Amino acid sequence: MDVICKNKKLIKVYESGKPTKKYRLSQDIIDKFLMRVGALESAVTIHDLWKHPAFNFEKLQGYESRFSIRLNRQYRLEIEIEWINEDKTIGKIELLDISKHYE
Repeated sequence: MDVICKNKKLIKVYESGKPTKKYRLSQDIIDKFLMRVGALESAVTIHDLWKHPAFNFEKLQGYESRFSIRLNRQYRLEIEIEWINEDKTIGKIELLDISKHYE
């Protein structure tokens, strides 16, 4: 699926592969983030993300098309999907933020 990001601070983390002032995270979390973005880019359908139990891919409550993917027990990558087909299995993924779980 196509992956885009409009969050300049998140783009900086992606390009450098290192923590920034906004994202003062361990290198392990940054590495997981980069791996998850790679998995998002290589996914053909939404089912490719659901089949990985480690991703804990889930829909966020209160949003129609916002989801989260686990980076570790504490951090999640929040994404939004703009569906391309009517079955809601293929779409454009926008990277939104890295956030603490349940905050």
